[in-house]
Amino acid sequence: MHAKLLASTALLSLFASTLAVADDSCAEPVADWQPRDVLRQQVEQQGWTVQRIKVDDGCYEVRGTDRKGNKLEAKYAPASLKLRSLEIDFRDGGDASDYLPPRP
Repeated sequence: MHAKLLASTALLSLFASTLAVADDSCAEPVADWQPRDVLRQQVEQQGWTVQRIKVDDGCYEVRGTDRKGNKLEAKYAPASLKLRSLEIDFRDGGDASDYLPPRP
């Protein structure tokens, strides 16, 4: 459990430092939104299995699993499809190494 908390905290710190988000809602005009299928293809190329994509607070919310079977929930800006938040429920022995940027 401690490893899950530590990995989650490290991951959230990483995303918090790279994403300057004032709140959880997205405020992009619907006319600029990309289709959900484009987002589905994008995350499936990362090895994710998508269970559903819905709109929540003006953002696309993706629920599914990563290639290691960890449950995840991610929010994307619907026009740019940029990641705004990510929550991962790591399975036993799982860690955030797949989500950290590569070292130079």
